[in-house]
Amino acid sequence: MILRTKPQQYNISRFFTIEATKQAFNNQQQQECSPITQQLLLLLKKCITIKQVQQIHTQMSIYSINKANYLLSKIIDLKNYDYAALLFSHINSPNEYAFNIMIRGLTTTWQNFDLSLEFYYKMKSLSLKTDNFTYPFVFMCCGSLLAIKLGRLAHCEVLKNGLFVDFHVGHSLITMYSRFGEMGYARKVFDEMSQRDLVSWNSMISGYAQRGWSREAVELFKEMRNEGFEPDERSLVSVLGACGDLGDVSLGKWVEEYVVGKRMEMNSFIGSALINMYGKCGDLVSARRIFDGIRKKDAITWNAMISGYAQNGFSDETISLFNAMKEAAVNPNNITLVSVLSACASIGALDVGKSIDDYASRRGIKYDIYVATALIDMYAKSGNLDVAYKIFESMPRKNEVSWNAMISALAFHGRAQEALSLFNRMSLESSDARPDDVSFVGVLSACVHAGLVDEGKHLFDIMNSSFGLIPKVEHYSCMVDLLSRAGRVYEAWDFIEMMPQKPDEILLGALLGACQKLKNIDVGERVMQLLLEMEPSNSGNYIISSKIYANLRRWDDSARLRQLMRQRGVTKIPGCSWIEMDSQLVEFRAGDLSHLLADGIQEALDLLYEEMAIEGYIPNVKLE
Repeated sequence: MILRTKPQQYNISRFFTIEATKQAFNNQQQQECSPITQQLLLLLKKCITIKQVQQIHTQMSIYSINKANYLLSKIIDLKNYDYAALLFSHINSPNEYAFNIMIRGLTTTWQNFDLSLEFYYKMKSLSLKTDNFTYPFVFMCCGSLLAIKLGRLAHCEVLKNGLFVDFHVGHSLITMYSRFGEMGYARKVFDEMSQRDLVSWNSMISGYAQRGWSREAVELFKEMRNEGFEPDERSLVSVLGACGDLGDVSLGKWVEEYVVGKRMEMNSFIGSALINMYGKCGDLVSARRIFDGIRKKDAITWNAMISGYAQNGFSDETISLFNAMKEAAVNPNNITLVSVLSACASIGALDVGKSIDDYASRRGIKYDIYVATALIDMYAKSGNLDVAYKIFESMPRKNEVSWNAMISALAFHGRAQEALSLFNRMSLESSDARPDDVSFVGVLSACVHAGLVDEGKHLFDIMNSSFGLIPKVEHYSCMVDLLSRAGRVYEAWDFIEMMPQKPDEILLGALLGACQKLKNIDVGERVMQLLLEMEPSNSGNYIISSKIYANLRRWDDSARLRQLMRQRGVTKIPGCSWIEMDSQLVEFRAGDLSHLLADGIQEALDLLYEEMAIEGYIPNVKLE
């Protein structure tokens, strides 16, 4: 009879009887291999189904042949946990080999890391020897569970047992510490290895790249080449990821040339990495060239190209390629939908977004945490805030990004009190998420739009005192904007002086506009000086500054700024507008008569002016 039990429900204590633990595990005698035994073991190797293994097992039982470890290894290779658990539970004295087989299977085949570690500790409690076949999987479990303390204790065991020289142990230690984010420890393991093979270098380079240590990944890749190691696919994919993060397109192109020169197959693995690299570097022509050259395109390849278009703002191309992906009978997944929904949000393509919503519902992934968050963003930016809120409330699980998307959407639409209420819910009720830097940017933006100065100041104060978050430039910017709009320009200037970094031109421009409105020359001149140093070619800074002086009848200073603007060759950029006609964006610039329909446009504007005058409109040309 086969035991029907799921891995996560199985109690390890059932594997061990009191009688079994009393036996001497290290002294079990191997049965002599008779001809029938050899024949059955040969047949066992050829088994491809569990039913065939069960038949061999039956024959072994009939002939009293005890080869449980051989059976156990084959059962695990065929990925049948229930049968493996049952067989292991009937081994009177499981030895190191049996435990190692179970630990390997639980780690790699079933990914039940908790149970795998239970086997490891049971093995130690029975005084069985843990070796270089045990620890790579133990480190894999610790890394996957982020069990830092357990991982370090196991590392100590390796050092005590003299197993550090084993390549597999070293590789798994590097990977474990990389998953912990402990890159210093990972590098220490790497540096202390007496010998390194290509896998050692790959483990360290991959760890750096995956944890965002891109510059270190590139430097180590170059060092590996200098040591005479030729990179393989894994090396190249890791360094391409780092190149994309750094914008190092020259090294990325070298990798492409290397692949071509070595006649390596441009498969999905390396092809997608090249597409991602070129996409992050903004070279979409090269990215598309790689994409078109891949003969067998899987979902990963399509996603890389679609994401490249979406990240670079090519929304039309993103949607077009998404349609081509469906025509090619490649099923879009959640990663695809997130990229396309991002493109829809940026251009307000609500109809396409709704069709993706329907597709996600049919595929049962609408409430995937990433797809649902992208839908919230798309509907909110397309003006359907109530639909966005309905999706948010229907999500079975929410992370920080989900909460932040909804808070920001409410803030953007001017529903400040609802944004504040949702922020409070996140702070007090949510068990899955806690407010982070982005949450505070969203809720402070809500205060800016609604002019809630006191609420904004309170939120800024509790960032550190209640949530342990250090305000960043974005939070100071929100406060300066909030105070500027409220006319509290001196307080706004105080926040600028407290900022950890220099303010940007957008923030200073908002404060300068407030100074113009309030005729505050004191703060206005300070802001002018910063802006003219930061953006000497921005005509708007000169014009607003000139108007501030003109409002105060300081005509000489006003004229001086206009003269400075002419001396520096700064000209006012004409105003620009866009209108969508027949699915095409048409651009209009003030004073531009080069358009083919310029005469008709001017006639329409003249008619509009006449109708405005009839309605009593009088333009305000007074300097404010």
